[in-house]
Amino acid sequence: MDFIKQLKKRMVKINGKEEMVQGQTLLAYLEENGYSRDRIAVECNERIIPKSEYEHKILEDGDVLEIVCFVGGG
Repeated sequence: MDFIKQLKKRMVKINGKEEMVQGQTLLAYLEENGYSRDRIAVECNERIIPKSEYEHKILEDGDVLEIVCFVGGG
C-alpha cells in the first residue's frame, strides 16, 4: 500500500491523466506529444506558464498541468 502511495506521489498529472515525466522539461514533453507551442496555453499548479519559460520549467513530482489547445473556426 505504501508503495502505491509513493508511486502516485512521483507522478505528474496532465489533463487529468497521471504520467511519469518528472525531471523532463515542459518543452520536451510538449514536443514529444505533438503539441504546437503557438496554439496552446499551459497551466501548472493553477499558474499560467509563459511560453518563454517552457524550456526552463522542469516537471516535478506532484505537478498538475492543464494544456489547452486553441482551435480556429468560423
